[in-house]
Amino acid sequence: MSTNLPTGVSLHDVERTAGKEEHGRHDDQAQTTTATRGFRSSSWHKFLRNKDAQVNNIPFKENPKWYQNFIVVGVEENGIQPVPIEGRTSTQYNQLFTVFFTCLLSLLPVPTGMLATLSFGLSLRDASLVIIFFALITVPPTCLHGDWRNGDRHEAVFIIPLLLNAATIIGFSLMSAIAGGQTLAALNPSHVSVNVGIVMSCLVAFGASLLGFNFVHFWQRWTWIPNLVALVIAVGCGGRYLHLQTQLAAPATPTQILNLGSLVAGYFLTFGGTVGDYSIYQNPNPNPFRTGPFSARARIFSYIYFGLFLPSVPLLILGAAIGGAVPQVPAWQAAYASTGIGGVMMEMLAPAAGFGKVVLVVLALSVIGNIAISMYSISLNLEMLVPGFVRVRCVRGLRFVFILVTMAVMIPLAVQAAKEWETTLANFLSIIGYWASCFNAVLTLELVVFRRMDYITFDHGIWNVGRKLPLGLAAIGASVLSWALVAAFVVTGLLYLPSRWLEIKIRGGL
Repeated sequence: MSTNLPTGVSLHDVERTAGKEEHGRHDDQAQTTTATRGFRSSSWHKFLRNKDAQVNNIPFKENPKWYQNFIVVGVEENGIQPVPIEGRTSTQYNQLFTVFFTCLLSLLPVPTGMLATLSFGLSLRDASLVIIFFALITVPPTCLHGDWRNGDRHEAVFIIPLLLNAATIIGFSLMSAIAGGQTLAALNPSHVSVNVGIVMSCLVAFGASLLGFNFVHFWQRWTWIPNLVALVIAVGCGGRYLHLQTQLAAPATPTQILNLGSLVAGYFLTFGGTVGDYSIYQNPNPNPFRTGPFSARARIFSYIYFGLFLPSVPLLILGAAIGGAVPQVPAWQAAYASTGIGGVMMEMLAPAAGFGKVVLVVLALSVIGNIAISMYSISLNLEMLVPGFVRVRCVRGLRFVFILVTMAVMIPLAVQAAKEWETTLANFLSIIGYWASCFNAVLTLELVVFRRMDYITFDHGIWNVGRKLPLGLAAIGASVLSWALVAAFVVTGLLYLPSRWLEIKIRGGL
């Protein structure tokens, strides 16, 4: 039998494409499978779990009219259920760049970078080199986890990482809310406290995250522009003091370098648990015959990589420069002691007078994008913990309850953390780096070594059928044994390879 295929395309490629379509049909057929043995038949257990392999294919007209109206205006309907092939129609892959670029083109990286010089005692040169080096080696593993071909929420089949990921995202939200609150308070400290600023930042982000996937991407697509302009103006007004760096007599020690390195690693690696949430509607195979550096896989990787790297590294270095100058500029030092990073930015914008206050408001609002996507991901994590809530239409469609709970927890925590801002930030980023290193090592090896970058091996038919999923013992064992070690990523990887191989042999398959 003859076939007319483009040059460089094998029949195997076409068969794999057809396999994806068959895999999508399998998703629909698997919806009817349910567990019926023992306590599984209890009403409480039924509430706590979805039907086995259920996917998001509820007919639109079966929903109430008010619910249909919300969907029409753009509110996201799907929660944690996998999106079937026919639902993954978006080809705007650059959304994966803008969603992270805007999220990090904000005040959040600036106080993080300040720790390098202000707390760890590194020079600006040494801090810059450490930031660049660790960013280069820790961003790529995160980019592999975009899951753009799979249609699954990233944490849907995990339990332990799910809890850690939720805590991590809440922590980043706290840091962003505190930075925004300090900046709003710096406008008028006698009338607006840091606590009030934190509440205002969270409320605005609450509205953005409530609308879901489409609105989050729309918000992130455009709000980077005022953020960038405001940051450039701030540096232009206050940059004349940045050369006044604290002079250090001794060179950097290995301890200082590793402390900052672990902080940078924790900053980037934690995105590995959330990147999959923003690519589940992307077309998994827009052009099956396009290969090389312009293939969809290469573009997705590049979009995520530069979306994380480009805004973070310059702003982390800017933060290190500001941190090194704070002890040398009395006005900056007093402002930092009063209202943190917001006070320093206010002093930097002082030459701009009234216009500087307008710019400061834009800087305060720059954290909204970060908090919004954090609330969005946290709401999904909470839904995964109690997946039975997706049976309630108003919760499944709006995730109102989950986002409201997130905000209710986050505001008092942020208010408390703001009292020890510098210590809280340093401890948080250092601790989360451990679990994130283990998590990324496991997922990277699973995808690259054991599944050979073949997303067809992820079967939607068993996404929530625990008895058919991998045991996870290899991942747990490798992570526990490498916990608190300096090179947790490397040690976890070395331990996971043989233990996962043994697990596959015992199970007889992936």
